Amino acid sequence: MDTSTVILQVAVILIGARILGELAAYLRAPSVIGEIVAGLILGPTFLGFIEPEGLIRILAEIGIILLLFQVGLETDISELASSGLKSIVVAIAGFVLPFAGCFALSYYWFELDFLVSCLIAGTMTATSIGITMRTLADLGRGQSREGRIILGAAVLDDIMGVLLLAILFNFVTSGSVDLASTLKILLFMIVFFMIAPAMAKSLSYVIHRWESVSEIPGMVPTTIVSLVLFLAWLSHALGIPELLGGFATGLALSRRFFIPLGAALKADPDYSNHVHEQMKPVIQLFTPIFFVTVGLSLDLSSLDWNSLFFWTFSISLAAVAILTKIVGALFVNEKFARRVIIGMSMVPRGEVGLVFAELGRHTGLFNQEIYATMVIVIAYTTLFTPFWLRLFYKYYGHLVED
Repeated sequence: MDTSTVILQVAVILIGARILGELAAYLRAPSVIGEIVAGLILGPTFLGFIEPEGLIRILAEIGIILLLFQVGLETDISELASSGLKSIVVAIAGFVLPFAGCFALSYYWFELDFLVSCLIAGTMTATSIGITMRTLADLGRGQSREGRIILGAAVLDDIMGVLLLAILFNFVTSGSVDLASTLKILLFMIVFFMIAPAMAKSLSYVIHRWESVSEIPGMVPTTIVSLVLFLAWLSHALGIPELLGGFATGLALSRRFFIPLGAALKADPDYSNHVHEQMKPVIQLFTPIFFVTVGLSLDLSSLDWNSLFFWTFSISLAAVAILTKIVGALFVNEKFARRVIIGMSMVPRGEVGLVFAELGRHTGLFNQEIYATMVIVIAYTTLFTPFWLRLFYKYYGHLVED
């Protein structure tokens, strides 16, 4: 493919993502849904104008890494501590139950391969808390009792999700489930999370000082992106997903970063906000390419829409994915209506779920039918959760008040 064609395709991807993302936001749906639809339109499902190969695929991979950087950057460990045991209970139950339920459904009922079932179950453990928290904020419930519990649970859920992704990545690349390999990868992750964030935090001080004397603009985006990509390479060199490099860097540069044995490298909140603001345009440039690529990787026109497997699997998987998240919140000691709200808020899979699904597609574990099912279930849980929450608060909000 010649250079001019690639340039045109990147331009079309960016403008398509923007237009469809704006339309989705106008319709009060997450912008990520619009970006996936843009990929469906541009890809083999409709126009067949772009194939997600070569440079497009590389840009999408950078988008995933920067997306996990943003997740880490917005993670505040102190939120987990302040929300207490209830957030921990919600996070663990909302992680274990979907994994167990979706694995049992895939492996025992639909008789899929063991590793495929593991990755499907891993995909369904994710929670996209940004969508929920934006909805709660719109309803004036962002700082409510349930809002604090949800936010704390989401912090732990993100961390467990990334660790699970690393373990599944090891399973997928090795082609088998090996206890020794699992322990080895866990050891590598522990070492990585001790070294990489401390390295990132230390280098951030150097970048901060360097920026104050630099006469050239753009210091933060250039150096932070370089740091993220270097740590992504380092994590890959250790045999764990590149995504962990982005996540570790974001975690280190968040408002407060803890390292083992109780020590802490204190963050400068103003500088953390400065990094966040400087990195936003870069993240907003690359992450839509990833979501458009998700749509490009789907060929819905090749699916057998009369397939009994497709409909039964997608509907039953969506039901299990939703119900297990809601049931997970019933374990906390709160009013029943508040427990339901917390459970509903943990339902959307969003961006994190798509990262898991992309791993399955990229490694060849997911065929087109299973990959399409994953994306559709993720889109369903992501798209409809804001509407469920608004309706629940409208009719039962008085039952949540203290």
